Amino acid sequence: MAIAKAERLMNLALCLLGTRRALSKRELRDSIEAYVEAFQRGSAGSEESFNRMFERDKDDLRELGLVIETVENLDGDVGYLARRDSNRLPPVAFDPEEAAALGLAAKVWQQARLAGAASGALQKLRAAGLPEETGPESTHGALEPRIPVHESAFEPLMLACRDRRPVAFDYRKSNAVRPEPRQVEPWALECWRGHWYLAGFDRDRGAERVFRLSRITGKVRSRAGRFTAEVPDVVTVRETVAGWAGEGGEGTARIRLRTGSGYPLRARALSVRELGDGWDELEIPYGRGLDAWLVEFGPDVVVLGPAELRADVVDRLRAVAKG
Repeated sequence: MAIAKAERLMNLALCLLGTRRALSKRELRDSIEAYVEAFQRGSAGSEESFNRMFERDKDDLRELGLVIETVENLDGDVGYLARRDSNRLPPVAFDPEEAAALGLAAKVWQQARLAGAASGALQKLRAAGLPEETGPESTHGALEPRIPVHESAFEPLMLACRDRRPVAFDYRKSNAVRPEPRQVEPWALECWRGHWYLAGFDRDRGAERVFRLSRITGKVRSRAGRFTAEVPDVVTVRETVAGWAGEGGEGTARIRLRTGSGYPLRARALSVRELGDGWDELEIPYGRGLDAWLVEFGPDVVVLGPAELRADVVDRLRAVAKG
């Protein structure tokens, strides 16, 4: 079925690009074999089905980037065409820095489900003149960046962010025993400290929220309708994720950390003092979400203060222990 649709879209695109005048829907239906075979003329039901299929095909081509014009002639009939000058792309050219950035991006996605799309995009760019050595298989450079994407929710959420489409999913907070249903208008996905987060507008709570993908259970379901809240710019979204992930706090917290463990905590520490007996005392920035992060280090971390942070970490550990 996918091959049949792709062939139908290709034939429709060729018809629209190859005509010098606008073609009506009836002319297009009679010119494209897939339309002729699928529908019998003279049937009201088949005519309605054809109209729906044609509108979907036209929208799909426009989403792929084809500029389709709607033209009305003197008799009031509507026709369609895709002018070649409107659909001709300028030459693709990249300087060395841009080419290196593309190659690095392709390397990053090689372990994700976007590996095929990244490789396909590079193949097209190489055909347009991108240097052959720029790509995920290039061995130049000592760094091999990777972004691991193991959560099944990543791909549907990525597409929902791209299409500005509301979603619903079940989400289990770190201090909750059972997941709860959430309805979200997704803004963007951000990778923070090796974990993926979704920033968006929570319709049930009427406010922005950040969700860690590893805590989404079950399938991500699409919802009809448009966004009801304004989407902030990329910088604001990143600041939101940082705040919810425990960054950017104005206060500080004191913790005991087992010697030789917790490197990410040590990297952010404002001060480190050896306590002996295999423990160190650290002062770290205290922001929203720090309690959830500290819980991940299990018995290697003991919160000394402030009291509310210690209480939040204890509550989360108790919830995890209850299962």
